[in-house]
Amino acid sequence: MRTEVTAASSAHLWRSQALGTQEEISLPQGRLQYFRRGGGPTIVFAHGWLANANLWRKVIDRLAGRFTCIALDLPLGAHRVAMRPDADLSPAGCGELISQAIASLELSDVTLVGNDSGGAYSQIAVAEQPQHVARLVLNSCETPYSEFPPPPFDGLPAVAKDPAALGQLFEALRDRAIRSTPAAFGLLIKHPLEDVVSDSYALPCVSDQLILRDTAKVMSSATSAPVQEAGRRLIAGFERAVLFAWSPEDRVFAVADARRYCEALHDARLVAIEDGYSFTPEDQPGRLAEEIATFAA
Repeated sequence: MRTEVTAASSAHLWRSQALGTQEEISLPQGRLQYFRRGGGPTIVFAHGWLANANLWRKVIDRLAGRFTCIALDLPLGAHRVAMRPDADLSPAGCGELISQAIASLELSDVTLVGNDSGGAYSQIAVAEQPQHVARLVLNSCETPYSEFPPPPFDGLPAVAKDPAALGQLFEALRDRAIRSTPAAFGLLIKHPLEDVVSDSYALPCVSDQLILRDTAKVMSSATSAPVQEAGRRLIAGFERAVLFAWSPEDRVFAVADARRYCEALHDARLVAIEDGYSFTPEDQPGRLAEEIATFAA
């Protein structure tokens, strides 16, 4: 499907038609948008910081003929609808948000797929409420053996304690050239990204003060301990299947950590996704979709 912006939309609000139908649910933390497409066994997709449901557009385009694909638009800095002012957006709160979305939609036997910090939050969600998730896919994300957030983004929690300072820092993202540098998305995305998609990732938190407020809450509360605890609980008690889909070239999340985690879990395997970085759904959507389809089936 073509990626184009209609005259009625703004760059930071754009979502791909490949995601399917936009829907919305009301949760204790606020309104959560999501996208639904396809039919069959259910796959739920969770993105990470400064990304949104668009991350999964090319993967869903390949899977929707066989699966019901639900892409969450999580409040992680590139969302369109701000959460309530008192929303808990700590790691535990974001994990709970994923669990509540799955429960609210009355989904069962779900394959949950998490990329980047969305993978961290997915582990927290499953460790706390495993009953709805039959299979877990971790795609280039934090593990119990890595830091959250990982270098070189480990300074963001301190900056985010002052939302105004975080907003000033992110103003640089208005420049598309800066987005491709290592300090922005350069370590995460190997291949060129369409401008309309890049805008949808980078511009929401500098275009809307309420979105920036949510972003600051998410980033300022990030810490490794909840991810490490979730990992320990999954190693100890999660007996369902886990797939690690990782790029050997990943420059942020070490494949050695994924391998160590994989070996510690009850039923897990690791597959290599070549020629990509951490945002595998952008760099290698076809290869990732193949692995998810085989695993979910």
